[in-house]
Amino acid sequence: MAEPAPGGASAPGPTPRRPAWPGRRSALGRRGRPDRRQAPARRTRLGWRKELGRLAELAGLLGLVVTQPLLDVLGRSPDFFLFHRAEPGEILLLVASVALLPTVAVALLGALSRLAGRAARSATHTLLVGLLLAALAVQVGRYGTPLRGVPLLLAAGLLGAAGAAAHRRWRAPGRTLRLAAAGPLLFVGLFVFASPTSTVVLPRGQGGAAGTAGPGHHPPVVVLVLDELPLVSLLGPDGRVDATRFPHFAELAAGSTWYRNATGVSGWTPYALPAMLTGRYPERAAAPHYSQYPDNLFTAFGGLYDVRAEESITRLCPPSRCERPVSPQQGTGVLLRRAGGLLRQLAAPVDSRVDPEDSYRERTAAEAGIDAAEPVPADPKFRWDSLDDNQPARFTGFLAGLRPASRPTLHFLHLLMPHSPWAYLPSGARYDAPEDLPSDGTGWTELARRRHLAQLGYTDRLIGQTLRTLRATGLYDQALLVVTADHGVSFTPGAQGRGMDAIRTAPGEVAWVPTFVKTPGQRAGRVDDRNWQHVDLLPTLADEAAVRLPWPVDGRSARQAPRAEAGKVFYDRPGEPTPVAGGVPAPVAPPAPHPLVGTAVGDRPRGGTARVADLAAFAAVDPDTGRLPAAVWGDVPDDVPDGTPLAIAVNGRVGAVVPVVPRDAGGRRFAALLADDRLFRAGANRLDVLRVAADGSLRRLDLS
Repeated sequence: MAEPAPGGASAPGPTPRRPAWPGRRSALGRRGRPDRRQAPARRTRLGWRKELGRLAELAGLLGLVVTQPLLDVLGRSPDFFLFHRAEPGEILLLVASVALLPTVAVALLGALSRLAGRAARSATHTLLVGLLLAALAVQVGRYGTPLRGVPLLLAAGLLGAAGAAAHRRWRAPGRTLRLAAAGPLLFVGLFVFASPTSTVVLPRGQGGAAGTAGPGHHPPVVVLVLDELPLVSLLGPDGRVDATRFPHFAELAAGSTWYRNATGVSGWTPYALPAMLTGRYPERAAAPHYSQYPDNLFTAFGGLYDVRAEESITRLCPPSRCERPVSPQQGTGVLLRRAGGLLRQLAAPVDSRVDPEDSYRERTAAEAGIDAAEPVPADPKFRWDSLDDNQPARFTGFLAGLRPASRPTLHFLHLLMPHSPWAYLPSGARYDAPEDLPSDGTGWTELARRRHLAQLGYTDRLIGQTLRTLRATGLYDQALLVVTADHGVSFTPGAQGRGMDAIRTAPGEVAWVPTFVKTPGQRAGRVDDRNWQHVDLLPTLADEAAVRLPWPVDGRSARQAPRAEAGKVFYDRPGEPTPVAGGVPAPVAPPAPHPLVGTAVGDRPRGGTARVADLAAFAAVDPDTGRLPAAVWGDVPDDVPDGTPLAIAVNGRVGAVVPVVPRDAGGRRFAALLADDRLFRAGANRLDVLRVAADGSLRRLDLS
């Protein structure tokens, strides 16, 4: 028995040693002290586990803030990849970049912060968690609350700070975020295997059955599908094609059958164009891809015809029928830049004013490195040597292929003209304008229509080039020629665009499109007001080209008796037809020019100020580049009332009169289009902005 210790307390016995588990070394030495050789290794292991946990937390947040929203939008937009001609490998590289690069970036930042010590590393991690939580709150708040701008940023900042504090104090938030680290893998899987874009990443099938030869001749077939072109934009006051503004469309109408009562099927090209080329109404949401629409114009004609197809935001022609156009690929760099721009829109605390489809801008021949298809016309209106470089590269390639061949040939072009972004004057000169100019609202709708009509004037020039090329090569008389558009667009105030509001309010602008069919040998024009719907295009082409379609269609060939019913249908969504009533729409008068347009301003007194965004461009204008500062935009002080007319003059002559629009997110703005390129000269040009008083007097504003 142990002797009592001094003070009456029992002396402690020896501390029992805890046996080590078999196969595992104890961290204690023989005398119960920590093993100095093992403690640093254990601390290292614990440190790495902590770092991996922190990285998993950030990866989970980045998945919610970056990966999920980007892949969700891109997954529902296969046309984005089809327009940019992205190969499956490029798409997968983009997906890998979206899923991994942000995480790699924060991992490097964490590694750098470790150099400053544990406290700095912990503070950096907390800061990143707070910032990412705030970014997530911005996205959720923009879609779930009415908050926008600074109030949304403040609310998101408070939520981010609160979330960071909770994460630092309690373990549960961190554990939850670590579970969310599996999110990016899930989002990538959904994109690759389940989204509409999965068809483009993993195409299945090579197209449907080929048509068979019917009795008759197989003529060359030339199909030109324009985009976002309402019939009413072409019409003059008498209901005919306005030959003054659009001489080449009028020339086309004078030698073809004009189906004046023709309507598109949908206001969205990925639905409208497959309906035109399959003869079937849209029944399901699917990528405009040959694996989803195996039975189409290209597969039907492919057995008898050599197919030369230039598609834009579809790929309905399978590789077995079409070779990819030989042109520079846009590549992963463009995809990454576009994805970055999309992320900025998704993360912004305000709603984007940029139409996503405005990113579908046709590259010019010069940008694509393609030689001009033909010399510049002698018309002095097209006096600049480089204007043919301005025409879209897809159109240049189409013209180059319009040559006679020993085998029947189908020439097809879907050209995004006069579709926005509007960037062309009728002469073919290009101009720059901000992407976020509204197209709806007081003052803006009128400007949008003027820009649309200016680009339509240039599109008319492209029609003229097509007709000249067909005549020069001898194809004009031989060919079956079709020129049409997939859908229109409304410029009615309050219902601008192509959605259901527009189709209900202004169906004549959205549904009715120009449709001209010139049969081989046809010389005299005629008008046919039958109830044409764009599912009629394929059966009409097949009948005229003596091709039997191997599948049933919803459309009716123009060689058959017209439909008995007068009603039409329009699909804002597949499988949901909306009845559309009415007949050939009445002409819509173009915007009337202000009486001051074309007049000389002379010397005027000064009074007031204005800021012009691109004022420096007027200091050195070089028309030989084919680019002009034809868009003028800026802002005025608050003391200028809304609606005040401003006259925009170049070199002393008024080119446009526009109102000051009510304040919006961009300020108190004005914008004008100077569509007459004769206002400009080489070298320095003088720009004047003049305030128009109620009595018609002018005061020159000082510009900055």
